[in-house]
Amino acid sequence: MKLFLPLLLALSGLLTPAQALPTEPQLAGKAYMLYDFSSQQILVEHNANERVAPGALTKLMTAYLVFGALRDGNLSLRRQVTPTQYALRLQSKEPRMFLQAGQEVTVDDLLHGLIVQSANDAARVLAEAVAHHELAFADLMNAEARRLEMRDTHFVNASGVDEAGHYSSAHDLMLLATALLRDFPDLIPRYARRQYTYNGIEQYNANRLLWLDPHVDGLQAAQVDGLGFSLITSAQRGQRRLLALVIGAATAGLRDSASQRLLNHGFREYEAILLYRSQQPVKAMRVWKGTADQLDIGFVADRYVTIPAGARERLSARLETLEPLVAPVNREQQVGILHLALDGKPWLDAPVVALQRVPLANVFARGVDTIRLLFR
Repeated sequence: MKLFLPLLLALSGLLTPAQALPTEPQLAGKAYMLYDFSSQQILVEHNANERVAPGALTKLMTAYLVFGALRDGNLSLRRQVTPTQYALRLQSKEPRMFLQAGQEVTVDDLLHGLIVQSANDAARVLAEAVAHHELAFADLMNAEARRLEMRDTHFVNASGVDEAGHYSSAHDLMLLATALLRDFPDLIPRYARRQYTYNGIEQYNANRLLWLDPHVDGLQAAQVDGLGFSLITSAQRGQRRLLALVIGAATAGLRDSASQRLLNHGFREYEAILLYRSQQPVKAMRVWKGTADQLDIGFVADRYVTIPAGARERLSARLETLEPLVAPVNREQQVGILHLALDGKPWLDAPVVALQRVPLANVFARGVDTIRLLFR
């Protein structure tokens, strides 16, 4: 079925001549990636699947598990935690929030230490608060990584200290960052804090773009001996959010400038357009053997597509649906794919789902539809 998007001008079937896509920036970094959170599209990637030492970017997973424990009621921000001697055994260069053995600290303070100060002692104490021991917490981290389909990732600690068997990739870290934004939007504003004071010691967020770009609101910076400087950054302009990840720049300055270039490239060279609102029907489909003979299909969240700026007239769409659609059909069950093409070439495939539930009909109605299907 050919479907033209409601916000686009109807195309005559003749596409404009193919035009070049925006030239990707060449950056100083071992790996980098630019992702449009609004449309769930990768705009730029380089060495995205190469395994690297994630360093402090590991703390994104530590935060993800702590946020989950808060959501599930297994932890509270006001809970007092007493750091163990094990958690406070840090090397001299490890970042810390200067916790004291035997001195209680709230989970809220620990989260600020983890996120704003990138404190390794905070990461270890939070790991113990969730799983009683950092090694058990690492098992939870790996289980969550598998659930998120982070296929090139394995964790052995909560802080990101470089150890054998502790690795990830740009692609996997981007999956993790998007999961944080998607699953815990109420807790994400902590990443925008520029400084935090604990025990009278003020420390500043290592993400310098929080000072340089008013649109930046997180997430995490890292430094790994032998690899260099890394940063994953979130920035929002209007309704559009981009994530930029740079791994292994030679200096913090090169890392910051590369991250800013990625963000500027995405906002300047591309635009995100709204295809359909949440719950807006794309089509009404015929349903067989169900209590209803039709159901609306579409998207459960606003569906955007990101394209080169000014390329709307070069975009077309084709809806492919599952035929025949036989009950029972569950709400949010995938029933089709919206194929988007730019200049006639595949651009994005967006799964389309059922917007209502259609239970199985009674025996008589099912029998009638069985006969009808034979003569389709």
